[in-house]
Parts: sequence; C-alpha cells; structure tokens
Amino acid sequence: MLNTVNYTKRLWHWFTFDVAMRLGLLFFFVFVYVGVFAQEKSLTGIVFDHNSKERIAQVNIVNLATGKSIYVNLKAEFIIDAHVGDKLVFTKLNYRPDTVTVQNYTPLAVYIQPLSIQLKEVTIHDTLATPEQKLDAIKRDYPNIYGHIANTDLLSIGADGAGVGLSIDGLYNMFSRSGRNAAHLRDNIQQDYYQNVIDYRFNKTLVGHVTGLKDAQLADFMQKYRPGYYTVITASDYEFISYIKANLRRYLRRPKLYTLPPLVK
Repeated sequence: MLNTVNYTKRLWHWFTFDVAMRLGLLFFFVFVYVGVFAQEKSLTGIVFDHNSKERIAQVNIVNLATGKSIYVNLKAEFIIDAHVGDKLVFTKLNYRPDTVTVQNYTPLAVYIQPLSIQLKEVTIHDTLATPEQKLDAIKRDYPNIYGHIANTDLLSIGADGAGVGLSIDGLYNMFSRSGRNAAHLRDNIQQDYYQNVIDYRFNKTLVGHVTGLKDAQLADFMQKYRPGYYTVITASDYEFISYIKANLRRYLRRPKLYTLPPLVK
C-alpha cells in the first residue's frame, strides 16, 4: 500500500512537472513570437531632390533585410514595413542610390543626390502650349484652389528640412466642405492635365509618320490604341515608337476591333 502511494506521488509530480514545462515552453514561444512581430512596424516618409528640395516620384525603395520593394506615390510619399536596424536603399534613374538605416519609426525626409546638375530642358515644338504651360495658366486663373486650401498632404516637412510631421492644413482640407470642393476641382484639372500630356506626345504628326495612316483611319487608330499616362511619361522614344508599331500590326489585322456599334435611331 505504501509503495502504491509513493508511486502515485511520483507519478503526480512527474505529471505536474511535465505540464509546467510544456506551458513554460508555450509561453516562451508566444512571447518570442509577439516580441518579434511587435517590432515590425510601418515606416513612412517623403523623398526629395537634394538640390532643388522638391518632391520626386518614381523612386524605388528596397528593404535589404526582407527583400520587399515598393515605389513612392505621386506625392513622393512612402510607407514600408521595416524593423529597427533594417537598411533601405532608395534608387531612381539619374540619381545616386542612397542607403538609410532604420533608427526608429519617426517619419523620414530622404534627400537623394542627382548624378549631375541638370539644366532645365527647353524644347520648342511650335506655338502650342505644353501641358505644363497649360496647367500653370490654369493655376494662375484659379489661385484660390491652389493656395493653402490645396494642401491635402497629411505629412509635411519642417521649416528646417529636418523632420516630417502632420499637416494642419491637410487635416482641415480633408474634413472641410470648401477643402473637398477645391480638391474635386483640382482632381478634374489634374485629369485634364494627364490627357494633355498624352495628346502632346501621342499626336497626329508623330503617329501618322510612324504608321502611314491618314485622315479617318488615323483618327480611328489613335482613338482605339490611345496609351495611358504612365506609358507616355516612362517610355523612351524607342519604346514609344515600338508601342505604336505593335498596335499598328494589331489594328491592320483586325481594323474593326473595338469599334462601337452604330446608335439605334
């Protein structure tokens, strides 16, 4: 009987010790798991040209630790997952690559250096205004919607260029009625600007010269195979002409493709 009691006690001690060890290991791994993922946060910031101090888009950011790659948005803002200690590489065509080590999660202001000091390009096409000139003229005609009321950026750069913080104007314009109305009008103007950029490069003179099409056939081709804004601003001259020629082959094979049916009277 005594042996049975001792055996039961030893069995009970072994069982409680085993359970305690299992629970201890479980809590340990949960703690490690939570600790690791709690450190992974999203880092925000803005990218600027080092010389002009203007925001620059089309900047690629790679986190060397995770291999994740993103592009900044059209306002040059970015958000990327990173741990403290991760290295972020910023690259853009005609700019020197820059590497930033994550120290904390304070929003970053990143300045990247152009490869060379570039003079402003002056291209004379004819007496027609460029899309940029048209946009500048609209801004002069509508000064009220392009003042402080135009500021919708929630992130703003400090006066000394050293830090990034929340923009009071951006918060106000997000929630005020006048700010929303101005934003809607600016969006329409911006969309018109995008279309003007497309028209400026994808014009009848160039397309007619590349394709050999004329009159109604040329207009039909340009309407059906009109490129997007991103293609227009990123494609080199060679790539853009190749794009037109490739679509010309499609058009000549099936000229009636994408043709809308006649309206029923």
